[in-house]
Amino acid sequence: MVEILNSIERNPLRTRQEVQEALRQLVRPLKPLYELGGSRLPIKGSSAGYGEELAGMEGFSRILWGIVPDLAGGGTRELWADCLQGILNGTDPEHDQYWGEVGDYDQRLVEMAVLGLALCLIPEIIWEPLNERERQHLYRWLNQMNSHPCHDCNWLFFNVMVNMGFYKIGEPYDKEQMERNLRRIEEFDLGGGWYSDGIGGHSDYYVPFAMHYYGLVYAKLMEQEDPERCSRFKQRALEFAADFIHWFSPDGSAIAYGRSMTYRFAQAAFWSALAYAGAYNETFTPGVVKGLVLRNLRWWFSKPIFDAGGILTVGYAYPNLIMAENYNSPGSPYWALKTFLILAIGEKELFWQQEEQELPNLPALSVQPEPHLVLCREEETGHVTAFNTGHLSTNEHTHTSAKYEKFAYSSVFGFSVPRAEWGLGQSATDSMLGLSERDNLYRVRRKNEETWIQGHVLYARWLPWRDVEVRTWILAGLPWHIRIHRIVTARPLDAAEGGFALGIQEPPAVEEGDKQVTVRNSIGCSAVYGLVGYSSAVAVYPNADTNLLHPRTVLPTLTAILEPGTHLLISAVYGQAGEAEMPELAEALEALGVRIGDGKAAVTLASGEILNIS
Repeated sequence: MVEILNSIERNPLRTRQEVQEALRQLVRPLKPLYELGGSRLPIKGSSAGYGEELAGMEGFSRILWGIVPDLAGGGTRELWADCLQGILNGTDPEHDQYWGEVGDYDQRLVEMAVLGLALCLIPEIIWEPLNERERQHLYRWLNQMNSHPCHDCNWLFFNVMVNMGFYKIGEPYDKEQMERNLRRIEEFDLGGGWYSDGIGGHSDYYVPFAMHYYGLVYAKLMEQEDPERCSRFKQRALEFAADFIHWFSPDGSAIAYGRSMTYRFAQAAFWSALAYAGAYNETFTPGVVKGLVLRNLRWWFSKPIFDAGGILTVGYAYPNLIMAENYNSPGSPYWALKTFLILAIGEKELFWQQEEQELPNLPALSVQPEPHLVLCREEETGHVTAFNTGHLSTNEHTHTSAKYEKFAYSSVFGFSVPRAEWGLGQSATDSMLGLSERDNLYRVRRKNEETWIQGHVLYARWLPWRDVEVRTWILAGLPWHIRIHRIVTARPLDAAEGGFALGIQEPPAVEEGDKQVTVRNSIGCSAVYGLVGYSSAVAVYPNADTNLLHPRTVLPTLTAILEPGTHLLISAVYGQAGEAEMPELAEALEALGVRIGDGKAAVTLASGEILNIS
């Protein structure tokens, strides 16, 4: 199995044939599990919030996101006999491998979507060879979709996918429900190409790898029947692409942000869907889109994301259950195979004929108000960071604060989640302000009362307790950014301001001074400088496996002791990839438009207005 791991890392991913081979390298280690499980893939290990049988069905279905496009593009049928037999068994109510009856908001509704895609793309393989009894079983099982509600978010597309599949094979479909769901999905449009994942929901990776992905598949397959909506889906996707490209670095990596990060290279699934739909323009040419997909795949395949048998693990840049969602089973990571939709694109089409292009030149600053983010990038290093106002609501998924409410999310430093609740080492408060009632239990931002963005300045007001108000201003930039907190508290508190978490695969050099600490190695340099209100600085070593990118980290941290009253905390936070020399802080303060003196700050906004904070 070591050879399998090495071979996918060595796969150059330049040609269509090499991408096909990468898919085979991903699915071959699973072949013995088909022989054991029939309609389920019994990948052993951890569990999810639903039962083992449903988890096995999830694993089975998610492999199809890669296999179906490959077959549609003329790929080999290496695993198809096993897949088809599993589908027949899983939809046969008299078989012991039956997938079961579906309930409201059932996980099986999620997993039906890829079978709808299969009916659209490969009816000659999945539908036409079936006898009448087998067809009835498959249709009846999938048609349960039309009798059970989905969550009012990206899940609505699952109903669309199944009904589109029925339509394409000439079977009865629920046209009214399909249209109702499509109209509802468009109500999630925020403008600028962005959706929310349901009304008031977050705008995270579910926008590219769910909302736009399914919308672009629909736009490709239903263009004749629904031309106006398909045109809107394509145009909206291109608007979104103009923002989303800023989330990627030249080396293929992208910022880790939000939930479901174990889907890994699904980060690039949007670009695959854009290519599949042929939604190109003068900026997003086939060569540019191709480069975005293939660089992301190469970056991922260079990471230790497989177990010893070649099976994808739950985690991000390494196996990690601490950051996982309650809905992540051992088969969940294969959702990443959605990126292999490019294999449904024919060899002679422009995507495969044009040469891969490098990432275009992008501005240093990209203001993205819809997802509450400001993206900054360093041209010299490729480092990308998303600065975040935070949100007015929370989805209450696992580690919501860590995944949606940190001040910054970096392509080099990643982000961390808490391991436990005791102290700074367990709580891993990188890019956060932690507040404690002097009991070593730190609260961080969970949601906000109000937020705004003006140029590179982000603002949020949040209430960690009912009698504690924090107003936070972030002046976004790289490698330096500034954080300002005005805290009004009725209770005594300890405060801890975390910088970027530096991976310490190699020992770091640590420089601790008066109200400042710097840590550095070949990965990069992270530092925090207390400018107003802080009393000390320390290098914290968070618990292992708290960071998504690096198993072990060191975290520069500022601390302060706050008595009841009003306090101003101002810090300069540094994050630099590689071993570049640290630029002067004074230059950064001037460039970021902030003057600090006499315990006050004056910030110049994009409008030219001076904001005085004291």
